[in-house]
Amino acid sequence: MERVGNRSFTLTARNGQMSKLRRLKNGVPQGPVLAPLLFNIYTSDLPNTISRNYAYADDLASMRADGDWQAVEGVLSKDMATPGEYLQTWKVKLSTTKTVSAAFHLNNKEGKRELKVNFNNETLPFCSEPKYLGVTLDRSLTYRPHLESLRKKLTSRVAFLRQLAGSGWSAGATTLRTATLALVHSTAEYCAPVWCRSAHTRPIDLTINYSLRIVTGCLRPTPADNLRILAGI
Repeated sequence: MERVGNRSFTLTARNGQMSKLRRLKNGVPQGPVLAPLLFNIYTSDLPNTISRNYAYADDLASMRADGDWQAVEGVLSKDMATPGEYLQTWKVKLSTTKTVSAAFHLNNKEGKRELKVNFNNETLPFCSEPKYLGVTLDRSLTYRPHLESLRKKLTSRVAFLRQLAGSGWSAGATTLRTATLALVHSTAEYCAPVWCRSAHTRPIDLTINYSLRIVTGCLRPTPADNLRILAGI
């Protein structure tokens, strides 16, 4: 990536103590549009491979579909050597801790089978439930692990809403509605088109409905379909 000079940072704790000054030797600031734009330009000439490549920002994935395990392992191992040479040429370091292999299929007999993909004469670690762009993928793509993790995250946020609506805070409907949109709905809707057809979405729906009951003050007899209308969401 582009080398940038005269950039440094310090960490300040709550008690006012500050860490030593650390200087950044490379990279671009996180957040602005310039960072992903420069990265896309920098990696626009990535060499083609036999497997299909997918990229979003700096998250890259290579996928190969085949009924033969050995064929998949051979193609992926060969394709990993191609970007390996490219990265070495342009002084870009691959994050080996985040680079894993995974298999997606419905063959229960091969459920414990692990892919053996090589990179730089080493076998990449196999992950049965890899996370890509914040979504946890399982072997049969049921998205159950992802939705279980999402439910726990939403439950903790709904608990905060319940305290916000309690007698101690007694926040109004407008504040509760804004907090629900920011804390619950924004989290629940992330990548929803990917997993919305899963058979394990019911706990997510129940948690969202509970947050809407907090906003509206409605009890359980109120039909769930009316909650969004009453909450103005």
